[in-house]
Amino acid sequence: MTDIETFIRGMPKAELHVHIEGTIEPPMMFALAERNRVELPWRSPEALEGAFAFDDLQSFLDIYFAGCRVMVQGQDFYDVTKAYLRRAHADNVVRAEVFLGPQGFTDRTPLAEIMEAVLHAIDDAGQDCGIRGGLIVSTHRHRPEKDAFALLDSIMPWRERIIGIGMGGPERPNPPSKFTRYFQECRRRGLRTTIHAGEEGPAEYVRQAVEVLAVDRIDHGNAALSDQALVSLLAERQIPLTVCPVSNVKLKVVNELADHPLRRMLAAGLNVSLHSDDPPYFGAYINENYVQCQKALGLPLDQIVTLARNSLTSSWATQSEMSDQLSRLERYVAENVPCDAARAATPHAICGR
Repeated sequence: MTDIETFIRGMPKAELHVHIEGTIEPPMMFALAERNRVELPWRSPEALEGAFAFDDLQSFLDIYFAGCRVMVQGQDFYDVTKAYLRRAHADNVVRAEVFLGPQGFTDRTPLAEIMEAVLHAIDDAGQDCGIRGGLIVSTHRHRPEKDAFALLDSIMPWRERIIGIGMGGPERPNPPSKFTRYFQECRRRGLRTTIHAGEEGPAEYVRQAVEVLAVDRIDHGNAALSDQALVSLLAERQIPLTVCPVSNVKLKVVNELADHPLRRMLAAGLNVSLHSDDPPYFGAYINENYVQCQKALGLPLDQIVTLARNSLTSSWATQSEMSDQLSRLERYVAENVPCDAARAATPHAICGR
């Protein structure tokens, strides 16, 4: 490994955009299918991996929802969540805020069983390895708004354990404005909010997320760059954008990583950070997103540190926890930045030696 890669892999960071249902590794998917007597359309884990060649978001979602069928018992949700958090800890993720979309499961698994299992796994991972976790309940945007309201009411028994509300699924033809009343109600109940926007949808969807829904974060947000006034608004308000570059390549949002707008986002002063989305499907957990972006885009060390710092400040941690994690990052930078590599990357890079 290069010095820069070693630095990235050891650097404290937060993961704010990852879907628990999308973290099932192929061998685990087949183990869960056997446990629950679910027949999969693939003959082996290797055949499943071979199907991870997507044309667009919908072609991914078709496989994604097929894979969700293997999660039936509370133990399944516990095992999948715990496995992801253990893997994230290995990438030096100090805080993980994970999405869960219960609407895809409650036709076969009681909501209480799902919620308790996921929250138990988050607690146990914190005890076992120190990673801090938070649960974001995600709504499917291809369903009617009344279904979102029903989900919101159903999760209230766990209100104090839920850090926020998200929304995912196919953007077209489901603009953020379709859920205006729902997001108003989430805010009224004191819940933080985020929504996927500007991945396959246009800049207008990002604008609606900001101006109509008044979300706290935006997941993806790539398309915003086509609207300079919107870019200025995002920069002024420092609304976090949780970007998933390898996912964007795999889903044909961009042709290759070198074309990704990440550098332009940083240059525009946007509050952008890196995340993995659905790592087994795209072949890249969070460290690989950092490493591959650094290589493809030639990111200097100061921008790598900025991305990690943004991930921590954009989290929904308590102020005390956030301060501790930022201090941990600054100590790491001071003690570990590879100075020669940093100087080669940029004359203004941070160097603690």
